[in-house]
Amino acid sequence: MTRLRGGAVAAVVVLTAVAGCHTDKTKGASGPEQRSGGNGAVLSAVDSLAVKGRAPKTGYSRARFGAAWADTDSNSCDTRDDILKRDLKDMKTAGGTCKVTYGLLEPDPYSGKEITYKRGASQVDIDHVVPLSDAWQKGAEYWDASKRIALANDPLNLVAVDASTNRGKGDGDAATWLPPNGAYRCTYVATQVAVKKKYGLWVTDAEKAAMKKVLAGCPNQKLPSGGNPTKAPERFTAR
Repeated sequence: MTRLRGGAVAAVVVLTAVAGCHTDKTKGASGPEQRSGGNGAVLSAVDSLAVKGRAPKTGYSRARFGAAWADTDSNSCDTRDDILKRDLKDMKTAGGTCKVTYGLLEPDPYSGKEITYKRGASQVDIDHVVPLSDAWQKGAEYWDASKRIALANDPLNLVAVDASTNRGKGDGDAATWLPPNGAYRCTYVATQVAVKKKYGLWVTDAEKAAMKKVLAGCPNQKLPSGGNPTKAPERFTAR
């Protein structure tokens, strides 16, 4: 992020506080954080999403989205370690630059707590902000495997979070689950909107209403962008 000088810093801080926007973790596994729009851009994006009922979960399995944490960006690190490297502070690795062994989640976006990551005794999950099961029931069932694999490994849809808080989420959408940390809800919902728009997933009436209710409290929230392409390399397959 470009650092401004003098009074400009104070102006930006005041504007951010008034708008109710908060630092997010929607940048990709590498490269600068990318965002777009403001002044209603997220609400416009919500209105652009198709609205349908939730389809049955019939046929869903995690395997439909490929092997967990596939290296779809071909950087020789698996997706889980990519996100840990992006989101943790004071991060340490072993056996090269990929295998993350230690780091701090300060703070965890879902709970607001400070969490220590230790490999092998981890209290940190990598969460799909739009759960894969939710995606399956809202359009992904009809995709080819390449697109499903891309969604499962897209940094735009992934964030490191407190494991115990995340386990309470299940496959809930915005109508049924929001982070306990209220300060992160605008970023969380904006990310769901961005992912659903990018991949062409639909929302339910209740989900759309819940998204708009959250976003009404942060009208200048920006719409995250970036991440990986919506098609995984051909070498990756799913059942």
